[in-house]
Amino acid sequence: MCGLLIFRPCRSLDAYIRYYWILRSRKELSTLTFPVGCPQLIFHRNRSLYISELRTHQPQFAISGQVNFPATLQSTDDTEMIVVVLKPHAATLFDIPISAFYNHEIDGFDLGDSDLNDLARRVFDAGCAEDGIRIIEQWLISRLNEKRIYDFTRIGVSLSMLFSDCKTTVRDMAYATCLGKRQFERVFFNSVGMKPKEYARIVRFQKSLWFMQTGNHDYMDIAFNSGYSDQSHFIRECREYSGLTPSKLIVTQPIYSDLFSSPV
Repeated sequence: MCGLLIFRPCRSLDAYIRYYWILRSRKELSTLTFPVGCPQLIFHRNRSLYISELRTHQPQFAISGQVNFPATLQSTDDTEMIVVVLKPHAATLFDIPISAFYNHEIDGFDLGDSDLNDLARRVFDAGCAEDGIRIIEQWLISRLNEKRIYDFTRIGVSLSMLFSDCKTTVRDMAYATCLGKRQFERVFFNSVGMKPKEYARIVRFQKSLWFMQTGNHDYMDIAFNSGYSDQSHFIRECREYSGLTPSKLIVTQPIYSDLFSSPV
């Protein structure tokens, strides 16, 4: 048995949470994952996934920051997990120091946050994963920090610009948020967990996946519309972030852009 369920956040959390998903499986699975541009909270209610490149299992309760490399995730025959996919800049609202999670998945129990630890235990003790999502939502609502809403809104403006036009410069984003370039870079890094110039590369890659997902295999056209300087630039970055060239990626697995597609 293998099933994937996707859930929308409640209205109060719609600005902060992209979606939740639950995976239940009774068979072995292996999947190639890419940088998605969004932090995630991961709860393994049974056995955790194995990351072959790192030769380690994910923590039972993991917080995943921004990453710039592909990874192969493998499961055993007993998987039930809940994943909270945050908006790119939302982790700061819940007092999670997301900039410290760059290229890492850290054990949530190691943060020393008693409220966070209590949340994980209640999710693991819930009668079912769906109840676990309801517990997570109640906790997230209780942790919204209004003092940080100003930076959240400003970085949201810059992200909207970047998603609309992948060629948007850091200077243009800083200007739109009424911040100096260095100050903007600092606020962006603290909010998103990756420097804006590097994050723009993830956005370009995800945009190129979206074009391939829609059936476009004209690599020159994809490169131009995704903000790459040329076709060779696109192919190099596709290889860097997926481990494969676009032509090999297309025949290896279904193409899906996490950042530019909405599963719900």
